Amino acid sequence: MWSQVYDPFGNLAVSTLVAAIPVVTLLALIATDVVKAHWAALIALCVALAVAVFGFTMPAGIALRAAGFGAITGLFPIGWIILNVIFLYRLTVEKGWFAILQQSIAGVTADRRIQLLLVSFAFGAFFEGAAGFGTPVAVTGAVLMGLGFSPLAASGLSLIANTAPVAYGALGTPIAGLASATGLDPYALGAMIGRQLPLFSFIVPFWLIWAFAGFRGMIQIWPAILVTGLSFAVSQFFFSNFINPWIVDIGASIVCMACLVAFLRIWQPAFIWESPALRSDDASASATPIRPFVRTATNREIAWSWAPFLILSAVVGVWGTGWFKAIVNPIATISIPVPGLDKMVQKVAPVVAKPATEGAVFAFTWLSYTGTGILIAAIIAGLVMGFSIKRMAKAYGETIWVLRFSLLTIIAMLAIGTLTRYSGLDATMGLAFAYTGFFYPFFGTLLGWLGVALTGSDTASNVLFGGLQKVTSQQLGLSPILMGAANSSGGVMGKMIDAQSIVVAATATNWYGHEGAILRFVFKHSIALACLVGALVMLQAYVWPFSAMVLH
Repeated sequence: MWSQVYDPFGNLAVSTLVAAIPVVTLLALIATDVVKAHWAALIALCVALAVAVFGFTMPAGIALRAAGFGAITGLFPIGWIILNVIFLYRLTVEKGWFAILQQSIAGVTADRRIQLLLVSFAFGAFFEGAAGFGTPVAVTGAVLMGLGFSPLAASGLSLIANTAPVAYGALGTPIAGLASATGLDPYALGAMIGRQLPLFSFIVPFWLIWAFAGFRGMIQIWPAILVTGLSFAVSQFFFSNFINPWIVDIGASIVCMACLVAFLRIWQPAFIWESPALRSDDASASATPIRPFVRTATNREIAWSWAPFLILSAVVGVWGTGWFKAIVNPIATISIPVPGLDKMVQKVAPVVAKPATEGAVFAFTWLSYTGTGILIAAIIAGLVMGFSIKRMAKAYGETIWVLRFSLLTIIAMLAIGTLTRYSGLDATMGLAFAYTGFFYPFFGTLLGWLGVALTGSDTASNVLFGGLQKVTSQQLGLSPILMGAANSSGGVMGKMIDAQSIVVAATATNWYGHEGAILRFVFKHSIALACLVGALVMLQAYVWPFSAMVLH
C-alpha cells in the first residue's frame, strides 16, 4: 500500500505549484487553440503521470492503473451520455423534426434573449435535475444551434446557464456524495445549499442575457428575466428546505418554465431581438438566422416534433430515480475491482482525520446508466419518427465516427482527473486553501470551484474535498454544514470551465477544434461568479443577519 504524500518538496508552496502543473498545462494548451483538444488532453495526461511518479513518489504501476481506471469512467458514464444524446439529435435533424421544433420555440417568442431563458436556463435545469453529467449542455447546445445561434453563443451560454442547478443535479447525486464524504445529514446540507444558491439562481438569468445581448439588451426584457430568476430561486429554496434535496431541480425548472410561458401570454418585449450572434465580439463564429420554412408547420406536426424530447425527458426521469436503480442494479451490475489499485492508496492526515484507503471498483451498472436510458429513448423516438432498425444502426455508427475525437478527449480528461485524485495532487492544492485562516470561508468556496474545474463533476468535488472542508471548518470554529455546502455551491461555478464540459459543448454545437474560444469566453464569468459565492459564504460565516441563515 502506498500512502499519499502532500508535501514532497518540504515546502507547501512549491509542492502546490508542482501539483498544479498538469491542470495548468491542459487549460493552457486548450486556450491557445494551437493544439487540438484530444492532443492537449493526452499531453496533459503524460505530464500528470510524470508529476505523480517523479514528483509525488507514486509508484508507476499504481499511477498507470489510476489513469486507466479514469479512462474507463470517462467512457462510462460521461462519453456514453454524449454519444447517445447526439445520436438522438442527429435523428431528429435528419427527419426534419428538429426544424419544426425550432419553429415551435420561435412561435413562443421570436426574441432570442427569451429563447435563451426558456431553453438554456429553464429547460436545461430540468435535464440537469433528471440526468446531469453533461446532458443539459449537450441538449441545450444542440437546440440553440438549431435555432440559429452561433456555435460560440450556443456553447458558451449553455455553460453559463448550467450553473445554479448543478448542486442538485441527477436527482441530488452531489448532495449524496457530499453527505457520504462528510458524514453530515444530506437534508441539512441540501437545505444549506438552498440558502446560498437561490441568490445566484436569481442572478444567473440576468448574467446570461447580459453576456449575450449587453446591458441595454438585458434591461429591455427585465420583466421576463425577473419572472425566470425569481420563480426558479423561490422554488429552489422551497424544495430544498421544506421537501427534499433530490427533486429540487426538476421541481424548480417545471415551475420556472410554466411561469415564463404564462407570463409571455400577457407580456412581450417592445423590441424583438432577432440576431443570434453575441453582442460582444463573435467574429470567430458565423451566426446564421433560423432557416425560413417553405410553409408553416401544422399544430399536429409541432406536437410530434416535441415527441422525441418528451420521450427523452420521460425515460431519463425514470432512469434517475432511486427505485428504478434499486430494481435494476442488483441484476445488471458488474463490479470489477481494479487489480493493483483497489485499496492500494491511502489518504492520510491532514486531508482526513484518520488514514483511509481508496477503493477502486468499476461498477458497470450498464442498464441504469443515464446514457443507456437516452439510447433507449433515442431508439423509441427513432421508431416513432419512422426510421428502420437498419438505418438507425447505420446512423449510430456515423455518430461514433463524428464523435471519435471528442470521446477520446473525454476519456483522457477523466484519466487526468482520476490520476490527480489517487496521487494526492488535488489534496495538495486543497491544503493550500486550508491555510488561509480567517478568509477560509472565501477560499474554501473556491476550493469547491477548483474541485469541479479539475474533475468536471460537483459530485466528485464533494467526495474529494468534503472531508477536508469538515476537518478544516471544525478546526477554525466554523459550521461544517456551512463549508460543506460552500464546497458544492462554489463548485457549480467551476462547471462551465471544466475541460469535459467544454468538450461536450463543442461536440453538441459541432464546433470541434474551438474549445479554446469557448474556454476564453466563459472563464471570466466562472471566476466572477465563484468569487461572489465566496463573498456570500464569508458573510454567512461572520456577519449577521447572514449568519442567522447557517445551519449547525
